[in-house]
Amino acid sequence: MKKLILSLLLACGLIAGNALASGGNSIAWDKAPVKTTDLAALQNGAKMFVNYCLNCHSAAYMRYNRLTDIGLTEQQIKDNLLFTTDKVGDTMKAAIDPKQAKDWFGANPPDLTVIARSRAGHEGTGADYLYTYLRTYYRDETKATGWNNLAFPNVGMPHVLWELQGDRRPVFNTKTENGHEVQTFKGWEQISPGTMTPQQYDQAVGDLVGYLQWMGEPAQNTRVRIGVWVVLFLLGLMFIAWRLNASFWKEVH
Repeated sequence: MKKLILSLLLACGLIAGNALASGGNSIAWDKAPVKTTDLAALQNGAKMFVNYCLNCHSAAYMRYNRLTDIGLTEQQIKDNLLFTTDKVGDTMKAAIDPKQAKDWFGANPPDLTVIARSRAGHEGTGADYLYTYLRTYYRDETKATGWNNLAFPNVGMPHVLWELQGDRRPVFNTKTENGHEVQTFKGWEQISPGTMTPQQYDQAVGDLVGYLQWMGEPAQNTRVRIGVWVVLFLLGLMFIAWRLNASFWKEVH
């Protein structure tokens, strides 16, 4: 019985520790742009996902041919998004070997199929978290990867988009509260430029996050569109029923 209680306490401690690591000591999330209906943005996001994310992260519940829903043809998918050994009907599986990933990062990188849905919290949506996370990396030589993140302190993943964003460092304001020094985030200082301007990088990250959000529920736009037509149909039916009811009782009276 004591062993069982101890195991439960350890499990709760691990869960709490993971929660703190993933956002307990983080900055406020920025609002992600809504791009789930922008086909050009989704196509660019899919391209970024394949080029920068799929090397380590799988999307095992998404098939390449589902990208036809965002305006791509199967030939475009084959020419631009598939690895040489993949087929258009295959699921999006990472190129990295799971054993190597565990050796390099300490754990296998998570599947990203529903990452935008799973990361929602009290500070915003999962898209808001991802948008903030991908824009708050900074150099930290004390870490094994050389990188850290304000939205996810002590993150294990390196900054795969650093060539696009360049090197930056966070700037903090220090003030004293109740006898203790407290640091608040002020802004960023660019150390070296990337291949994109800050505005271009934010737009590219917005496209990638929009794709991750769409990938978590590809039928969302169709569901909303059908829902609008259903509501309009019900309103029309209600109007007809109301007029029929008025006509019936008019004859009665």
